[in-house]
Parts: sequence; structure tokens; C-alpha cells
Amino acid sequence: MTTATPALAGSLVALITPFADGKVDERAFQALVDWQVKEGTHGLVPCGTTGESPTLSHEEHRRLVELCVEVADRRVPVVAGTGSNSTAEAISLTKHAKAVGADAALVVTPYYNKPTQEGLYQHFKAIHDAADLPIIIYNIPGRSVIDMSIATMARLAALPNIVGVKDATADLVRPLRTRVELGADFIQLSGEDATATAFLAQGGVGCISVTANVAPRLCAEMQNAWVRGDLAEMARIRDLLMPLHHAMFVETSPAPVKYAASLLGLCRPELRLPLVETTPATQELVRAALVGAGLLS
Repeated sequence: MTTATPALAGSLVALITPFADGKVDERAFQALVDWQVKEGTHGLVPCGTTGESPTLSHEEHRRLVELCVEVADRRVPVVAGTGSNSTAEAISLTKHAKAVGADAALVVTPYYNKPTQEGLYQHFKAIHDAADLPIIIYNIPGRSVIDMSIATMARLAALPNIVGVKDATADLVRPLRTRVELGADFIQLSGEDATATAFLAQGGVGCISVTANVAPRLCAEMQNAWVRGDLAEMARIRDLLMPLHHAMFVETSPAPVKYAASLLGLCRPELRLPLVETTPATQELVRAALVGAGLLS
């Protein structure tokens, strides 16, 4: 059975996971999700890298997906992060996402194991065959070491529920090659905020954004401007956001974006080891970028 693919385009936010004294701050997470929807974000992505998924317990992971679906209340799609370097674990998380009403799953290429291209194909096929949910491939060589080839992606795209890719390669030739080889219906979402607009011009349809955690309206309006053909407005917002994009990655994400969120009163800047809070120099940079974007006085 093939599940209908939701409209996945525009600005989707890679949600942070708020913590308080070592525990998931459910109230802050729920408030963040609701605020995102009200600010115009086009989609929600809980439990990805930005959500510190490697340090979430399975119980916490499932609970966050459930909360996100509940608060979103069908207003925008929820793309649950369900990837793992264990195929069995990824299947279990994807089945759970389906059961609680997520609209799609974001599945990262297996990190540390370093599977071959055939191993990548079989991993994603196994998840596809076990869980009746649209799947977005998350290709991020910088964190998982491996890079899924376009040929492997084309093989996977032949499966009915493999519907797209979050491309975090920062290679702007890649989306155009992918579009030519896989067709315009294959959903391509940028995983790099700084190249989000260029990615659109190369065949993409949106961005799964870290910056959108603190600038949801601007990120959404930038995508909206592209759709309606207002390139001047898109460029204005692009330039306004660039210092903020830079600030979000001067240290390992999500440390800078969590500090930014704390300045906006959204949550504490708390992370889980092995990640640590940002240095004073980074904090100054983040604060200045928020002020420059008009998000903080």
C-alpha cells in the first residue's frame, strides 16, 4: 500500500529539543511547536540532528513525536526524524511515527557503520517495506561520512514511499543533477540554510532549516517570495538572514541556535553531553546576528 505524500515544501523547521535540568522540557517544546505554526512555518521536523536525537532515549524520542503531532493538529505536516545506524531501530521508530499520525519520516544515512551503496539501498528498502509512511532520505556526509550516490537514490525513488531527499551536501550541482535524473516529482529539500535560495534555483522546493527555530516568519516569507516570483523580496530576506545562518554554525549545532532560542525566551540553552553550551565569543556573535535580523532589540 502506498501512502499519499503530504505537501512538503517551503520552510520546514528542524526543531530543537528543549531541556531543563537534564530532562526534556515538554512544555517549552509544545510552546515552540505552536509558535512555529503560528509564525508561518510550513512543516515541522522533530527528533533530527538539531533535536539532539543521538542523546534522546527511545521513550523521549517517541514522546516528542507524539507531542509534535498533537500540537500541530494537522495544521502543517510533521516529518518525524526516525533514522538510525541500526536498521531495526529505524524501522521501529518509523512504525511508531506512522502509528501516532506523523505525515512522513526523515531517515538519515547510517552513520559510523559506513555501509556500501548496496547497503544503503537495502537499509532504506527495509524501512520502506516495513512502515507505510512517506520517507525523506537525509543525505549528510559531513556527519554520517557516507554519501548516497544519485544512482542509489534513483533506485530508491522507484519505491513508492521513497519520496524525496534532505540534501545537506552543500553541493549546488547535486539538486539539478538529481532533478534531471529522478524527475521534478522527487522532493528536494535543502539541509543547508546558507544555500537555501540557491538550492531553489537548482531544482529544490524548500529547506529543512536550523535558523527557522528562531526566525520562522522570515524563513517562511523567503520561501513564499520565491513561490510567488518576488525575487527582490527573497533576496532582501536572504541577505538579512545570512549573518544569522553563519552564527548558527560557528560551533557545533544546535548549541548556537539553542543559545539564540534562550535569548528569545523560547527555552534554556541547555544541551546534553557530549555537546556543551556556546563560548562567550559565540554568544556575542549570535546576539548581534539576532539584533541585525530585527529579532532582538
